Amino acid sequence: MNVKKLIFEGEGVTLDFKKTITNCGKIARTMVSFANNKGGRLLIGVADDGTIKGVKSEDEERYMITKAAHLYARPALEPVFEEVYVDDKLVLVVDTPESTAKPHFALAEDGKWWVYVRVKDKSILASKIVVDVLKRSASNEGVLIEYSSKEKAILEHLEKTARITLTECCNLLKIGRKRAQKLLVDLILSGIIRIHTTEKEEFYTAV
Repeated sequence: MNVKKLIFEGEGVTLDFKKTITNCGKIARTMVSFANNKGGRLLIGVADDGTIKGVKSEDEERYMITKAAHLYARPALEPVFEEVYVDDKLVLVVDTPESTAKPHFALAEDGKWWVYVRVKDKSILASKIVVDVLKRSASNEGVLIEYSSKEKAILEHLEKTARITLTECCNLLKIGRKRAQKLLVDLILSGIIRIHTTEKEEFYTAV
């Protein structure tokens, strides 16, 4: 494994650097966001700026990560470890594969379990719509779209403006958030619209 090449590519959707593990909750959020997405890799012993610091106590880091994966993630995760020496310094590589048991929850500081997803190089709280998409895409249940005036109105809106938010959908169709969320989830799962999540907002576009 070419760790230097990975570091050069920088942190992103599938890669995160950690100088050391000090907080099980935070590392669980990162691993959960990887599992809920396409999987990802942690480089332990690498600073945020890409400087290779090396791992001081490999056993301690493994213990913290395993504890986070088993006690701070639900369903539990099974990270895969690999030791790589770079310039005589030990980097612990931790792979979290994409899960077939989505959504995974991480235990937050408020004592509650929340779903996280990976957006660029951050692990962010998933919206209700994202959680529903993860649940239903993992369950393999089919989606029956009733192509009513509501679906038609959303697609016509997207033809004109290229994007729509949940609030705009509620206003356009004059329905509550719950009904609008279900409608959008159905359209996402059927491959008609695509969800876009950023740190500031979530919106939808036609596929």
